[in-house]
Amino acid sequence: MFLGIDIGTSGVKAVVLDEAGVVAGQGTAALTVQRPQPLWSEQEPEAWWLATTAAVQAIDPAVRRSVRGVGVAGQMHGATLLGADDRVLRPAILWNDGRSHAECEELEAAADFRGIGGNIVMPGFTAPKLAWVRRHEPDLFDQVRTVLLPKDYVRLRMTGNKASDLSDSAGTLWLDVANRRWSDELLAATGLTDAQMPRLVEGTEITGTLRAEVAELWGMPAVPVVGGGGDNAAGAAGVGVVRDGDALLSLGTSGVIFVATKDFRSNPGRAVHAFCHCLPGLWHQMSVHLSAASCIDWVARLTGAAGAADLFARAESAGPAAGPELFLPYLSGERTPHNDALVRGAFLRLDNETTPEKLAQSVLEGVAFALADGLDALRGAGTVVNQLSVIGGGARSTYWGGILAAALEAPLVYLQGGEVGPALGAARLAQVAVDRGDPVTVCAAPPVARTVEPDAGLVERLAEKKQAFRDAYPRITPKKGI
Repeated sequence: MFLGIDIGTSGVKAVVLDEAGVVAGQGTAALTVQRPQPLWSEQEPEAWWLATTAAVQAIDPAVRRSVRGVGVAGQMHGATLLGADDRVLRPAILWNDGRSHAECEELEAAADFRGIGGNIVMPGFTAPKLAWVRRHEPDLFDQVRTVLLPKDYVRLRMTGNKASDLSDSAGTLWLDVANRRWSDELLAATGLTDAQMPRLVEGTEITGTLRAEVAELWGMPAVPVVGGGGDNAAGAAGVGVVRDGDALLSLGTSGVIFVATKDFRSNPGRAVHAFCHCLPGLWHQMSVHLSAASCIDWVARLTGAAGAADLFARAESAGPAAGPELFLPYLSGERTPHNDALVRGAFLRLDNETTPEKLAQSVLEGVAFALADGLDALRGAGTVVNQLSVIGGGARSTYWGGILAAALEAPLVYLQGGEVGPALGAARLAQVAVDRGDPVTVCAAPPVARTVEPDAGLVERLAEKKQAFRDAYPRITPKKGI
């Protein structure tokens, strides 16, 4: 048995797989985000640890006792700042925090982040967060002895060791992505050195063992803990996106289109990300959208829907392209293709006939259109995407799948267990490490549950709204991206 733990933004998920890759148990625990000021998004690292323990303990004790290895995945880019005694110095600044937009422009001028780091400097990344702390909290910055990503703080609590896999570390903007090592030049631009960074490992490398007190708390042996991956890379490993050209669509809090590549292919011109994969010798490209399934929860609250399932049912009762309503899903700003931390979401073209059902439908369409913008950016970089495997909580809705396939004009492949997401991949990475298995074999794609082909009629019906969506962005933001 192998345990995978995913430190998400809205919750922690723990999943146990048996040696055949079948889910033998799972548990979850909720997390909340604090927004003390506009553009800010923070969490307390202690909350990650408490939720991790709660999620693991929710799994059947007999299953836990059979665990032979642990993999960790997690939300990327979060800045967890530790002092000399490994004490947390402040709440972690999260991936969807937009406060550091001014620092981004300064870092772009200070070092070759696009060439070495492979990406535009954006507020979501870790480096500008530290530049912000350096400017606005200088006394605290001087106390920083270690910077960890969210899952790696949990690893520290699990093992006592400071390590980070390359897929997650690439999202800090301090990594020489092509050469898979820390960059002294990029670290120096934010006043840091590699002495303040964790040890770099591949996702299938063992980083330590569970501390005795943690093993006792969790009711399992003191087993190895492996590098794991950033949430998107781990999610890719979970559904077999481990060969050049394999692609997935992740519908979590954020939305991601992820394409595995056999080499480093940097193309920051349209805010396409280029990172290391969590498997040795692989990289990946991503388009990233800061709000995806989170928009579903948001509009459900706004319209009084009972939850996501009720919201999907309301949208389906209205039907695709039911009215003129447009939704721009930039609730936390946007990355691909706009790189605009200040833009915010909007409903447009509302009229006297607008209903809660039509608003629900427009939200499903708006997220789909934003993802289509991202796919176009990847295709513009020369990436060929023939089909997309779908993972994440949003994968549960077949109705939304039809809208997404039509907007993206690409087949969507729904895999058995795909909604489990990054925790599944983290468990598989543990299996590769402990059993020394072949990553491509262990991380094979699960069986196909269903395939959603683009409906030609729906593609045509959505075409006018998709173009109106694209025309609307310049009208709702006073600021263009870098």
